[in-house]
Amino acid sequence: MEEQASEVIVATQAALTQASALVVQYSFSVIGALLLLVLGWWLAVLLSRWTHTALMRIRGLDETLARFFAHVVRYGILILVFVTALGQFGVQTASIIATLGAAGLAIGLALQGTLQNIAAGIMLLVLRPFRVGEYIDTGEISGTVVDIGLFATELKTPDGLYRLAPNSILWNVPITNYSREPTRRFELKIGIGYDDDIELAETIMRKHAEADTRVLRSPEVSTFVDQLGDSSVVLTLWYWTKAGDFWPTSREMIKKIKTSFDENGISIPFPQVTYHGFAPPVSLPRQSEDAEAKTA
Repeated sequence: MEEQASEVIVATQAALTQASALVVQYSFSVIGALLLLVLGWWLAVLLSRWTHTALMRIRGLDETLARFFAHVVRYGILILVFVTALGQFGVQTASIIATLGAAGLAIGLALQGTLQNIAAGIMLLVLRPFRVGEYIDTGEISGTVVDIGLFATELKTPDGLYRLAPNSILWNVPITNYSREPTRRFELKIGIGYDDDIELAETIMRKHAEADTRVLRSPEVSTFVDQLGDSSVVLTLWYWTKAGDFWPTSREMIKKIKTSFDENGISIPFPQVTYHGFAPPVSLPRQSEDAEAKTA
């Protein structure tokens, strides 16, 4: 009995000694891991703020893009700190990094379309082919830009409809920006009759354009004969306005010129087609048939 009791005591003392050693060993590991996580979190937040501040100092860089890169820096540091903290407990970090790489590849393949939109969104925010408040047209999508995100762009159509366009669609097609340039040229083509006075018509068109205060004096207003059509002589009017005055000026200009043409007897002919008909020839009886008839 005494021998068994002594063996139990010895085993207990050995277990306690081993447990205390493990506690001391892992206590330092836990404390080190906690300190590493706290310092890593603080460093991630600090570098994220520095990145955002530095990018915002770049002229023309969008805030959305600055926030995106700031978040990339922050979460990249946090992942690195987390993997390093696991190494404090003897975990093989190489296998973790390989697993994270494989998971990232799988996620990238699964979200291929989404990643294309993100890449296109970054390019749109960097190159800025359009900005918020500008009117654009891609042939299939048109409207005023409301917001440019990393995944999609929000637009508002002229008739008040909401439209959400993926960035990959906007990046892969030619874009016409109607609001980027400060001035625009308006071109008006009007066909008048061949018997009408061309000089009078051009004078009327220039007079209305030059009298409008929204029409710019430079480049100057110009008119010319554009072409000789099938049923009319086509005259062209060119003038320049500010981009914001383009539509109201053009609508009023068309109305004023049409009214003045009516008052001065200048016609605007519509296409006409003239058909020329020919009567069929009258068939005459043959002489032989007449002779036979007389003989009979």
